[in-house]
Amino acid sequence: MAQDAASPTPPAGAPSGTSSSPDSPVRISHEEESKGATAQVDSSWTEPEDARSEHPITFNTAGLTKHYEPIATYEGKHRYDPNFQWQPIEEKQLIRKLDLRICAFVCFMFFALQLDRGNISQALSDNMLDDIHVNTNDYNTGQTIFYICFLFAELPSQLVSKKIGPDRWIPIQMVSWSLVAGFQAFISGRSSFWTCRALLGLIEGGFIPDNILYLSYFYTGPELPTRLSWFWVAYEFTSIVAAFLAFGILHLRGVHNVAGWRYLFAIEGIITGAIGIFSFFYLPPSPTQTASRFRGKDGWFTEREEYIMVNRIIRDDPSKGGMHNRQAITPKLLWHSFTDFDMWPIYLLGLSWLIPNNPATSYLTLNLKALGFSTFNTNLLTIPAYVLFIIGLLFWTWVSEKTNQRFLTGLISQIWALPLLVALEVLPANASAWTRWTLNTLLVGAPYVHAIIVAITSRNAGSVRTRTVASALYNMTVQASNVIASNIYRDQDKPLYRTGNKVLIGICVYNFALFIGAKLYYDWRNRTRTKIWNNMSRAEKDHYLSTTTDRGNKRLDFRFAT
Repeated sequence: MAQDAASPTPPAGAPSGTSSSPDSPVRISHEEESKGATAQVDSSWTEPEDARSEHPITFNTAGLTKHYEPIATYEGKHRYDPNFQWQPIEEKQLIRKLDLRICAFVCFMFFALQLDRGNISQALSDNMLDDIHVNTNDYNTGQTIFYICFLFAELPSQLVSKKIGPDRWIPIQMVSWSLVAGFQAFISGRSSFWTCRALLGLIEGGFIPDNILYLSYFYTGPELPTRLSWFWVAYEFTSIVAAFLAFGILHLRGVHNVAGWRYLFAIEGIITGAIGIFSFFYLPPSPTQTASRFRGKDGWFTEREEYIMVNRIIRDDPSKGGMHNRQAITPKLLWHSFTDFDMWPIYLLGLSWLIPNNPATSYLTLNLKALGFSTFNTNLLTIPAYVLFIIGLLFWTWVSEKTNQRFLTGLISQIWALPLLVALEVLPANASAWTRWTLNTLLVGAPYVHAIIVAITSRNAGSVRTRTVASALYNMTVQASNVIASNIYRDQDKPLYRTGNKVLIGICVYNFALFIGAKLYYDWRNRTRTKIWNNMSRAEKDHYLSTTTDRGNKRLDFRFAT
């Protein structure tokens, strides 16, 4: 396989010729760095009948190819060919290969993140707070510090990742936070606890959008939500694995007069560090840059597979050909992304949609301990909630793509949470511990639509620079919501948290309006543009694509995911 081939000529055996519908509606994403506009085929376009044979050819050039060519510095430009065609079976086989090589390892790295980010919950069940002489409010402050630092590290991390490449930056993050995570074993009081939380937040911040950006190099827009759902399945699967690890490791309490939670932090920090070091050698920069001493001199993909990867990505979202994968975002482009008002409904959702079930998740082990369960039973009793979470995550992500209704699917998360919060609020103080466990388990296992909203953010960005910034900004709003949520349950309100539950009920009702409002807004934007675009002749469309100064999701032919 020639990794550095400069010619766009397809490999031997590749069929040529273009099948397209000249008047088919297209969705364009234009990156400032690219002179030629690039297009995505609108979902209303269908293949001509002659393409629907037993082995149809994949194509969607839409007859306006001259506007869609990637920039010269795009890392896959030598594999770009608007006339290149392939069989659907080839694409399915390639996607399975990508899932095994790329998506599975990204999920494995997310496992490492959550192992170190979430083991504080298991440590609490081993009387960590008493050992270091801090109370619930001090713990809340530590979590607030973590989330604030995580929040403010998001965007700088994305900008660094875009400059040097996620394949380089992600391993640096992992090894760095594993050191801090391991040294949490030496926490001795409030100050050292707060310091470790701050450092972890600063280093881990940006890891999630960095990985989303990385996955977008390999997958199309419709494929991304499912891969992101597996990304967050790894998140909850880690919680299950961590519960079993904690069950064993916390039994070390007393060995050499050391608390079990100290062993927990040290051992899991070492595990994460090992994964981070391995990722330095494993992650390829892009679909056409997999050859290396570690990955093999010929790389992971054949020349034909590289052609398929590049052309299917560009035809789905040609804005991905508007920047090199190691190209920095300028201050001007950063400002344009900040001021993109079409992304603000998503940011508003990020600020609040996770809050209703966040305290139940954060306080699950503490609440179970307060109900009288032992340290080890507490950790095992968290597992059903995580299993329910995983099942719901995969199911509702599938439903959102199957029905093409993402915001309305997201609304189900609030419909689920509201009656549970009301039940917790009115439940008498002498209610059975198992009743409270059931309600908290159902609340923690509420439909998790984060993967759906992250995919919407990526799709609706409309350009590489906006996608890079918007992914970080959305995740920043999510971390801001964590800061808010971590301060709703207060020490003076325990153990029933009546005041806190009233606040959560109010926020849940507010989220109803946000999900419905976002759906109506994007539907209105699409209807307005479709009416204008469909009234234009082919010549008018061609003139518009050649002369417009509209950018990204501001173009008349761009359609938002709803």
